[in-house]
Amino acid sequence: MVKKKAGPAKRPKKSKSKRQNIFKANLKKTIAGVAILLVLVVAGGWLLHYLLEDRQQIKAPTPAKKAPAQQKPVVLKPTFEVFPKKDIPVREPLVPPAVKKTRERPRVAIIIDDLGHDPQMARKFMDLDAVLTFSILPYGPFHRQIADAVYAKGFEAMLHLPMEPVEYPHINPGKGALLTTMTPDELIEQLQKNLEAIPHAKGVNNHMGSRMTANSTQLYQIFTILKKRDLFFIDSRTTAETLCKPSARLFQLSFSERDVFLDNVQQTQAIRRQLDQLLLIAESHGEAVGIAHPYAVTVDVLREMLPEIRKKVDLVPASAVVHSAG
Repeated sequence: MVKKKAGPAKRPKKSKSKRQNIFKANLKKTIAGVAILLVLVVAGGWLLHYLLEDRQQIKAPTPAKKAPAQQKPVVLKPTFEVFPKKDIPVREPLVPPAVKKTRERPRVAIIIDDLGHDPQMARKFMDLDAVLTFSILPYGPFHRQIADAVYAKGFEAMLHLPMEPVEYPHINPGKGALLTTMTPDELIEQLQKNLEAIPHAKGVNNHMGSRMTANSTQLYQIFTILKKRDLFFIDSRTTAETLCKPSARLFQLSFSERDVFLDNVQQTQAIRRQLDQLLLIAESHGEAVGIAHPYAVTVDVLREMLPEIRKKVDLVPASAVVHSAG
């Protein structure tokens, strides 16, 4: 009897099981890796979103939320007069005064200029019940309203003519300014427009103009027009280099000059001192010209000093102190 040979052990089953285990392990690792990657992607995206949102919040200008409060019309006031750094007075008080007591009382003209932006402030000066002269910028938002009120109340009106200062363009004299770069035609056309903007104006004084008033050629062009219209000119004297007086003499233009800026320092005591200086000049020379601006403190000091002013001088309109330049 022949014995059957024993067959080889069935090892393939173990090998297949081992491969399956390895496959499962790798699959788990892959799934875990993908899961970790997804977590990192989500975390990264959230972190990036948080950072961008935070930066946007930092950049967002907080004041922009207040924009609706600025929708009200805003009236920007111009830069008021550029006062000369070193003022050279036209006339000093004399000791003793040249005017004898038997002569007419000294006369003082006070011009309130730079008007056109604040009708309420202009009204306060008109309510002082004093003889004042009102010089109005040609393109202030309320220039016509103020000019009409001045005329209706019987005050004298002037054109406050914007002219180029030495500081231009750093300091702009405003719309309607006469500039040294203008051709003669441009200059005259703008001047005519400015004059038409202030009806009933009896005369003109310069707003700024430290460069223009030192240029005789263009002053001749300006004074030619003023002479034709029978208007006087008062030099605000914003520069010691001014050529207004000899130019006015050439055209026989009615002319005067500012003696004192009353409120170049906007303090009560300073304005009182300037008014005292104006009265002394008037008592010495018979008349004087002061220029003031639409400041509340100026109104207050004028109101306080009016009784004293009236005791010493007669307040007169600007047209009463202009003369043919000699």
